[in-house]
Amino acid sequence: MNSRTVGEDDGQDLEARPTRPPFDAPHTVSVIICAYTERRWDSLVDAIESMRVQRHPPDQLVVVIDHNHELFRLAQSTLPGDVEVLANAESTGLSGARNTGVRVAVSDVVAFLDDDAEAEPGWLQELLAQYLPNVVGAGGVALPVWPGNGRPRWFPEEFDWVVGCSYRGLPDTVAPQRNLIGAAMSFRRSLFDEIGHFDTAMGRVGTLPLGCEETEFSLRVRKAFRGTELVHVPLARVHHHVGPERTKVRYFLRRCYAEGISKAAVAQRAGSEQALASERRYVRSTLPKGLLDGLRAGLQGDVGGFARSMMIVVGLVTTTVGYLSPRVRNLSDNHSSRRAKRGR
Repeated sequence: MNSRTVGEDDGQDLEARPTRPPFDAPHTVSVIICAYTERRWDSLVDAIESMRVQRHPPDQLVVVIDHNHELFRLAQSTLPGDVEVLANAESTGLSGARNTGVRVAVSDVVAFLDDDAEAEPGWLQELLAQYLPNVVGAGGVALPVWPGNGRPRWFPEEFDWVVGCSYRGLPDTVAPQRNLIGAAMSFRRSLFDEIGHFDTAMGRVGTLPLGCEETEFSLRVRKAFRGTELVHVPLARVHHHVGPERTKVRYFLRRCYAEGISKAAVAQRAGSEQALASERRYVRSTLPKGLLDGLRAGLQGDVGGFARSMMIVVGLVTTTVGYLSPRVRNLSDNHSSRRAKRGR
């Protein structure tokens, strides 16, 4: 793991740390928005404007540009002076951009908003209200804003994570959560000083649909600070715009496959028991219910219901293939190595 990312605790056993004493109530919040392409400029401006109307205004607003010189110059020359514009100082990708923002954050809590999302006025207020002494992170709900005619009829709500949004099966009330939705999450700033930052070996790079850097970081937090919680906050809502390219079956399959690869990387770091606990519940409970709901809708005349049920199955199989693919490659490499040795 990149030492620049995980900090000086890289070689320590985080499990051996004592339970952290209760945390103080936070009073200030820094918001970090990461951007990488001029195509989302209007959306970035809207995301920033949504911070202007927060009932609890951010104490610091940081925009990090991910290795795009033209966009960096545009942001520096155009955005208001109270917006801190930075260039990603780490490797290309969302994890490096977030880390760059975290390093300059000065508030008690750091919140992350996607550059193609707009927060409702109560977003920050609802998140901060949940920071009890044992809470180290709080995440909201990302509601999809579909282009054109809206959600494709074949696209199951159980797979809204494919487009970076909250999915069916999440709690309807404030509840502990293993990891938070990246488009609307927040953490205590002190966590990053103690256990390091997001792993730059993971996560999205441009349009490459990898992910799970939030999951890996959240698992590290929970391992380091026993007795603390990350909480899901349904009333902390953001509206996440879905690009037209993400409404295609091809993207759906690519994203599912990439998620499987990403989950395999998390399992390698944290162990499959921790890394896949939520996924097992999702597969055992959420997906069967979605499958039956789709079939029932189809029988009642909604042809899209049959398509949604089919895509639940296809999505699960594709994600599983992605999860297994690194292991298959490793087995193949080991087999080839053994054959080469026998041939010498």
